[in-house]
Amino acid sequence: MSIGLLAFATAAATNGFAGAPAAASPGAPQGTATRTSNSPGAAAARTFPGAAAARTFPGAAAARAGTSAGVTALTWRLSTTGSTAQFRGLAAVSDSVAWVAGSAGTILRTVDGGRNWSSVGPADAATLEFRDIEAFDARHAVALTIGSGTDSRIYTTADAGRTWTRTFQNEDAAAFYDCMTFLDRRHGLALSDPVGGKFRILATRDGGRSWSVLPDGGMPAALDGEFAFAASGTCLVSTHGQAFFATGGGAAARVFSSRDFGHSWRVTSTPIPSGPTAGIYGLAFRDPGHGLAVGGDYTTPASAPAGSAVTRDGRTWTVSRVVPGEYRSGVAWSGRTAVTVGPTGSDVSSDGGRTWRRFDTGSFDAVACASHTCWASGVNGRVARLSHH
Repeated sequence: MSIGLLAFATAAATNGFAGAPAAASPGAPQGTATRTSNSPGAAAARTFPGAAAARTFPGAAAARAGTSAGVTALTWRLSTTGSTAQFRGLAAVSDSVAWVAGSAGTILRTVDGGRNWSSVGPADAATLEFRDIEAFDARHAVALTIGSGTDSRIYTTADAGRTWTRTFQNEDAAAFYDCMTFLDRRHGLALSDPVGGKFRILATRDGGRSWSVLPDGGMPAALDGEFAFAASGTCLVSTHGQAFFATGGGAAARVFSSRDFGHSWRVTSTPIPSGPTAGIYGLAFRDPGHGLAVGGDYTTPASAPAGSAVTRDGRTWTVSRVVPGEYRSGVAWSGRTAVTVGPTGSDVSSDGGRTWRRFDTGSFDAVACASHTCWASGVNGRVARLSHH
C-alpha cells in the first residue's frame, strides 16, 4: 500500500553517526485506509540472484555469544549519497554493488562499496515513488513504482541504468502494486492489494521484460481491510523457488506462500497484531522453513510489544522471545544472523529471530545483505553498510 567515501570518521560533522537518531520516515505506510504514494507499504529476505547471503557479516560471532560487546561491535557506516530522497527500495548485489530506489523517481547505484553513487533513475519517473528494486548484478535491475492506477509501474535496465524500459503500467484503477521478487533471473512476481476481494499477482517469465496478471483461482480470499505494506520492498519475497507475501490492515496479519510461481497460495495467520495501520511490514526467509516477520504500527513506532515473529516450519508462527519492542519495517538474513531496521533503530539476532538486541538508534527503512555485507537505506538519502569495530 511505500555514497561517496565511507564517512564514519567525519559523519558527526556531516550526516552524523549512523547511530544518531534521524527524522522519522515521512508518509503513512502504504496499505492504510487512505492510500497515497507517500505511504509505506511492506516486507524482507532478498533472495534474488546475486543477493543470497552465504556468510555471516562481521561482528556477528561476538553477537552470537550474547554479550553487549558483541552487539556494540556492529556499526552502520553512513555513505554520502548526495541525495535527500527517502530510499525504501534496496538491492544488495555484493560487497561492492548495491542499488537504492525511492522518492522523486530517484535511483542510485554504487559499484565501489558506497564510495561513489551514480544517479540513474528513469527520466519519466521523476514524480513517482519507487518502493522496490531487484538487481541481478551491476548492469541488470528491475524497479517498481507504487500508487493508484497508472502510478504503479515497472521499469527494467540492462545497461547499469543508462536507459530504462517501462515494461508494465497498471491500467486498473482498483489495483495498487506494493512490491516484487524474483525467484531466479527469469521468473518474477509483483503483488497488488486486493482487487475483487483477492490479492493480485503479476508475473514475468523473461526477467521483467513482459508481465501478465495471473488468474486468481488459487488465491485465498482477502480479509476485510487486508492489504500489503510497501515499506521496504519486502512484503513479497522468495527463496529456493518459493514465494511469500505478508499482510496487515485486517483482523489478522497473515503470510501467504506459493510453490508454483504464484499460481496457487496457502495462507496462515501470525501473532503479530493487525489493524488499519498495523501488521507485518517486513518479511525474510533463509529457506522455506525458516522465516522472520517484523512490523507493528507505524503511527506508534516506539511501541510494538509483539512486533516480531518466527517460523521454523514455514507454516506456524510464534512471537519472538525477546522482541525489538518498536516498529520495524525491514528485516534480512546474513547467513544465520538476522538484522532488522526501522525509524527508531536497528537490532540483530543470532538465534533465528527468537531474541533481538539493539545495536543502533538511527533511522532506516530497508535492509538487505549480500555475501558478508549488509546495507540499509532510509530517509534523507541515508544509506549505510554494516561493519564492526
